[in-house]
Amino acid sequence: MSDKAGDASSPGARSRRRLLTLAEFVAVAGLMVAALTLYLNWSQRRSDAADKAATASAQRHERGRLDLLADVEQGGRRIALRDPRHDLSDLTIEFPKGSGIERQTPLSAPAIEAAPIAAPLLALTDGGSDEREGRLPVLITARYWDGDTARTATGLYDIIWRTEGRLLRGRTLRLEGLRLRDRVGTPAKLAAAWSSARP
Repeated sequence: MSDKAGDASSPGARSRRRLLTLAEFVAVAGLMVAALTLYLNWSQRRSDAADKAATASAQRHERGRLDLLADVEQGGRRIALRDPRHDLSDLTIEFPKGSGIERQTPLSAPAIEAAPIAAPLLALTDGGSDEREGRLPVLITARYWDGDTARTATGLYDIIWRTEGRLLRGRTLRLEGLRLRDRVGTPAKLAAAWSSARP
């Protein structure tokens, strides 16, 4: 005579198998939820780290960027240049070919002098009105310190100039200011700017 309590096909055994299956399902679901939570936490930390790295990189780029400020001095006879965040160690001002103006490399203080510019520009504007104004494109290459790092930047700028008549001695030229045209300056860009701005 067989023992029905130990029969695998009995209702009790089937119920135990169902309970075991349900318990396994709950355990697997719990593991999946835990794994998903861990992944989401890891993904969030990774995203936060990437955001922090991008912000730090942008801040370093901002701190390292050259921003020349121009102060007109001596009644327009010179434009002093400075960067509030960096010490300028060397400066070179390249003028357009065909302008007749020689390169300036100030040694003492970073500045653009009007004296070497005046005669060529006055010659180019001779024969017209005594009072004229215009833009003279230039390439300015600055070497400067960003903390302990030496950097070099070349930008395309416009020198704003004005000519005025004088009672006894013809005309005079004054420098009115400096404007950034392109943070990345090249000889080709200088030539193109000069072709459109040439008086």
